[in-house]
Amino acid sequence: MSLDPVRSVAIRDGRFAPDAFVFLFESLDTAIRVAGREDAKGPSRHVTGRELLEGMRVHASEIFGPMAAHVWQSWGIHETINWGHVVFLLVEEGLLNSQPTDTIDDFKEGFDFNEAFVENYVPELPVELGPEDS
Repeated sequence: MSLDPVRSVAIRDGRFAPDAFVFLFESLDTAIRVAGREDAKGPSRHVTGRELLEGMRVHASEIFGPMAAHVWQSWGIHETINWGHVVFLLVEEGLLNSQPTDTIDDFKEGFDFNEAFVENYVPELPVELGPEDS
């Protein structure tokens, strides 16, 4: 998918940085995997707002670590409902699909950014190497 239409939506709306829109699309595969639907086809791959938030949380933790909240806030994303606004802007533009049961309320009170990204951050340390074989 060309990101030009996505970037155009972001610029036209003006509330959130274009990078937030790009990140959302990059997080979809993670959300589908976390929801256990990677082998599903068509509408069965659909994730709910809560599942999408969880996928974005996981993806942001992997990429940005404890700086994820700061990055999101620099994009204008200050609470999870903001992701709902991004999603529904993309749905209105025909760039994302939704189900009749999907609402922006699915994104309310998803999680606290500081708690999710800073307080619960556990760094992945490299596996210790054993002694060299001689």
